[in-house]
Amino acid sequence: MPRVSARKLIASYILLCCGVLLVCAGCDKGPDGGDVKSEFEIDKNFERGPLTVHIRADKAKMTIAETVLLELEAVIEPGYKVQMPKVDKVLESFGIVDWDSLGDKLDENGNVVSRYQYRLEPFLSGTYPIGAFTFEFHDVNSLEEKKYELTTEPIDIEVTSLLDDQRTELKIEDIEDVVEIPEEPSFRWAWALGVVAVLAAGGTWFWLRRKRVKELVRIFKPAHELAYERLRILVKEDLVGAGRIKEFYERISDILRHYIEHRFSLRAPERTTEEFLYELANTNVLPEADKDSLAQFLQHCDLVKFARHEPTAEQIQETFDLVKAFIEKTKSDERKVDVTEMVVSEETAEIGSE
Repeated sequence: MPRVSARKLIASYILLCCGVLLVCAGCDKGPDGGDVKSEFEIDKNFERGPLTVHIRADKAKMTIAETVLLELEAVIEPGYKVQMPKVDKVLESFGIVDWDSLGDKLDENGNVVSRYQYRLEPFLSGTYPIGAFTFEFHDVNSLEEKKYELTTEPIDIEVTSLLDDQRTELKIEDIEDVVEIPEEPSFRWAWALGVVAVLAAGGTWFWLRRKRVKELVRIFKPAHELAYERLRILVKEDLVGAGRIKEFYERISDILRHYIEHRFSLRAPERTTEEFLYELANTNVLPEADKDSLAQFLQHCDLVKFARHEPTAEQIQETFDLVKAFIEKTKSDERKVDVTEMVVSEETAEIGSE
């Protein structure tokens, strides 16, 4: 009998410990199952009359692959009511991944505390502000219904690129050994004849085409003339007048990228803005002032193409003028582009249309 009681006592003690551990583990979890951060790296307070606002962010520096947690907390005295701001109208360089309302509660002084949290992701690397928020509040007992405002200050978040820190860590894994798979019997001879026929036809076409190209007189144009022709075509299409602003920025960015490739032998079209700017920073083909102008231009285009930024008419004109000025400033008759294939394609299209 004493032995049985001891076993029961030990079993009860183990169950009690497990229960305590589970409770402690649950205390560290938020409603969504994630860890609750008790501290924020950025915590700014703003006060006006009966309203106190806290703007918090869990990090001031992040990589472009991370997200930042933004928390807005409004503490209003009894007898007043506060209206939380619309966050999406303030954010320009960040997108909202998720958001949650933590509800209203009373603090020890009877004030109403409202908290909202937003999970944000950056679009580009650099230092970008989380804009100023405007909170409206009024006296619920006043007959005038006069509204007051409290406007916070922007919070700067530094977004670092993955290229600088991780480029040296990138590596290609070794190729695994070839594994032989038993083959099933098939009509290989029929497939072989078909492949030979296709290769013969393709080879004949390629040989005739190459022979025809060799017989043509090669046509070369300076890189800036080709860029100017594309700009004239872009103006003629009037994409801005048709409201196709994003397509306009895609086209003018592509024109400048191809000009840079033809003029300076830098692979701009097939690279992201960060990759191109990283390569440009390690070359001496342009002065620093021109490098800065190119960086601002490409980042502005990316904001329009990827971040749904709506540029003004003045910004659109400045973008077009910047491209023309850059081409005019850096043009050279020595760097020419072989446009023979373009001319042949245009002539073929004209003949087909006739």
